[in-house]
Amino acid sequence: MQLGEVLVSQSCLTLCDPVDCSCQVPLSMGILQARILERVAMPSPGDLPDPGIELGSLSLQVDSLPSEPPGGVQLGGGVGKMAFLRTSGPKMGSLPALSHDWGPSLEAWPSNCSFLSADASGSSGLRVLPQGYGWSLLYGSLLLGLVGGVCTLGAGLYARASFLTFLLVSGSLASVLVSFVAVGPRDIPLAPRPGPNGSSLPPQVGHFTGFNSSTLKANLDAGYAKDYTTGAMMTFASVFAVLFNGCTGIMAGANMSGELKDPSRAIPLGTIVAVAYTFFIYILLFFLSSFTCDRVLLQEDYGFFRAISLWPPLVLVGIYATSLSASMSSLIGASRILHALAQDDLFGVILAPAKVVSRGGNPWGAVLYSWGLVQLVLLAGKLNTLAAVVTVFYLVAYAAVDLSCLSLEWASAPNFRPTFNLFSWHTCLLGVASCLLMMFLISPGAAGGSLLLMGLLSALLTARGGPSSWGYVSQALLFHQVRKYLLRLDVRKDHVKFWRPQLLLLVGNPRGALPLLRLANQLKKGGLYVLGHVTLGDLDSLPSDPVQPQYGAWLSLVDRAQVKAFVDLTLSPSVRQGAQHLLRISGLGGMKPNTLVLGFYDDAAPQDHFLTDPAFSEPADGTQEAGAPALSTLFPPPRAPGSPRALSPQDYVATMADALKMNKNVVLARACGALPPERLSRGSGGTSQPHHVDVWPLNLLRPRGGPGYVDVCGLFLLQMATILGMVPAWHSARLRIFLCLGPREAPGAAEGRLRALLSQLRIRAEVREVVWGEGAASEEPEEEEEGDFVNGRRGDAEAEALACSANALVRAQQGRGRGGPGGPEEGDGEVGPATALTFLYLPRPPADSARYLRYLGLLEILSRDLGPTLLIHGVTPVTCTDL
Repeated sequence: MQLGEVLVSQSCLTLCDPVDCSCQVPLSMGILQARILERVAMPSPGDLPDPGIELGSLSLQVDSLPSEPPGGVQLGGGVGKMAFLRTSGPKMGSLPALSHDWGPSLEAWPSNCSFLSADASGSSGLRVLPQGYGWSLLYGSLLLGLVGGVCTLGAGLYARASFLTFLLVSGSLASVLVSFVAVGPRDIPLAPRPGPNGSSLPPQVGHFTGFNSSTLKANLDAGYAKDYTTGAMMTFASVFAVLFNGCTGIMAGANMSGELKDPSRAIPLGTIVAVAYTFFIYILLFFLSSFTCDRVLLQEDYGFFRAISLWPPLVLVGIYATSLSASMSSLIGASRILHALAQDDLFGVILAPAKVVSRGGNPWGAVLYSWGLVQLVLLAGKLNTLAAVVTVFYLVAYAAVDLSCLSLEWASAPNFRPTFNLFSWHTCLLGVASCLLMMFLISPGAAGGSLLLMGLLSALLTARGGPSSWGYVSQALLFHQVRKYLLRLDVRKDHVKFWRPQLLLLVGNPRGALPLLRLANQLKKGGLYVLGHVTLGDLDSLPSDPVQPQYGAWLSLVDRAQVKAFVDLTLSPSVRQGAQHLLRISGLGGMKPNTLVLGFYDDAAPQDHFLTDPAFSEPADGTQEAGAPALSTLFPPPRAPGSPRALSPQDYVATMADALKMNKNVVLARACGALPPERLSRGSGGTSQPHHVDVWPLNLLRPRGGPGYVDVCGLFLLQMATILGMVPAWHSARLRIFLCLGPREAPGAAEGRLRALLSQLRIRAEVREVVWGEGAASEEPEEEEEGDFVNGRRGDAEAEALACSANALVRAQQGRGRGGPGGPEEGDGEVGPATALTFLYLPRPPADSARYLRYLGLLEILSRDLGPTLLIHGVTPVTCTDL
């Protein structure tokens, strides 16, 4: 069985590199074959209830390995770069690639140890070399230098040396198989083992019985015993940790994909044939060993193959040849992965030496880098010291290969077309699960440490960033899942209980709209948030679409402003038509905007918030990413005062009317630049200055005055103000609701009804009643519709007086903590916290477009000098008191 570990991997079929037909590269070389040959870490083959379990786990990996990446081209660097980096992206993929580099690097160390221990183990043969830690370190260093020299000279010399060892190992394996049949029963004296207090235990004798059914029956049951070289009790996990490494040679050929002319054909064919052949030989050796060797021989002499061989020196030659081949395979495979990682500059100066190559393209810098790593771990001395760590690193790498293929399969990427007919996501999933399970069964500490190390490296890569041209499999997975759930989001099942604002914010120039961008981001409450922009033009008269190049700048704006928004741009002859396009086509499925947000149309000069906002200040030390233009250069300067606008006042009001016709709510935002900066931050506003949020849920421009009730639009105002209060930055702000008394209403009646409504809606707010003199003097009929004040019998002067009166009423309540019901004129009010934001009822635009300018003028008077103000008109129900 031990010899199979050595010889099977080396006697696998090999594939000739068409680039250099004079050499053949074995596609399977185990990392611990020689050591396992000399000292199998198990008392008997029966100690593994299922002798093929490690191959069963490995077969799941093999099923994924032949799968091709979406691009179809396998680059140099092997699986570490092919499957991890270019499939999973730099941040996720480079970590398993590193573990797959560390695995072969550490693998070269036990292979060197096995070369030396072949002379020191067992009771048969002569010990030619002096023994001891110092001698072992010297021999290992010399052997490592020889292996490193071969790998430094290039893959051609390595392939010739590997082919020579392949011939030697094949002959050694053949002699062992013949010996099982040709050698008769014999007793094999075992070397005395040290006992307690420096004494020696009585000598034992092992028995080679030939083919005997009694011997097979005695070896079938598990009987784990102590390892006579370390005194440690063997378990299933420890046996698996050692035996698994003998099956990891399947990656040797894949790691040299850069040296193969047709890797997409050579790697799958060579890997599958090698694993199938190895499995057959392993099973054969399990059977022959358990049929002919008793338990004492298997437990007490790990080099028993020499004792039963027709010519014992041939076994020793096979061990040495396998150790050399495994060391070379490990070192050259690790160097290729390391070179691929260094070329992509993922870890900066840490891997910079690994970029150096010879004129022929041999990465001798990466070979020396890997040689140095192995030289350090040679100080460990004993094989079992890091056997579990080596296995864990390989399991992490194998799990990552399966995870990469599983992700591509689940993402349904059309460019992922595996040519391997037996590929299935089921085997990928089982491979991931089995690798993770065995990691923790073998060594929970090593498994946890490796995952922690991967996490630390992931943080490092996240901080440094990485190439975005590779693509990210996570994006493909997200696309697949989002599409699936969007199809299940049925608008016919919408219910008012689950209503949430889904905003479309039309932005002309983001330089002057940064505070509004952040305020809208706070108002969305987990809903859809779309930044819309209309570029004026006609595609018929343009050589190309000018909108597409702008997306990058707007996405950078979203990232820099730290808002959770989508970007939707359109090209239209007018802003109004572009707004109609965006209102109709923005969003997808059940996620479409239900509220239009516009900046207020006034004569105020726009501010350039890019100059004052810390998030948009350009670094003075030149640390900006190379080749990336400054964000301030991607958007034009703000409009100069008095310069022509892209949107006329008539079209501005018409856009509002269009949105209401489409059953969209409308929000007009004025003076958002005056909002307290701490209220727009992402943190909590608990330590900031106390503020009020004032809500006027009644139409202040109705000629008959405010009635003592709240309609659908008023409830929408309350809902939006309450949503804003849920944002951490607004938690400390106090919500105040003002209720205008009607001409014949007694104080307290309307307040009681409103408080009852707020209790049902679970809204915590202070209710204030105010008397409006203009409303009390009105005798207009109650049947008059909203907005008819513009078309009514009143003249322009009287309408403006009404708007001025309403504006004075609102301003009188701002900055007051407690006062009488009539405001400052009627109560001994105390000055309290200032009002940070005011919510006003937005009247519906008039039906006659000729009165649009008068309507806009009244809105300007109503909201003049109120500070940050939101004028809102809601058309959809947003609250429900039913459970």
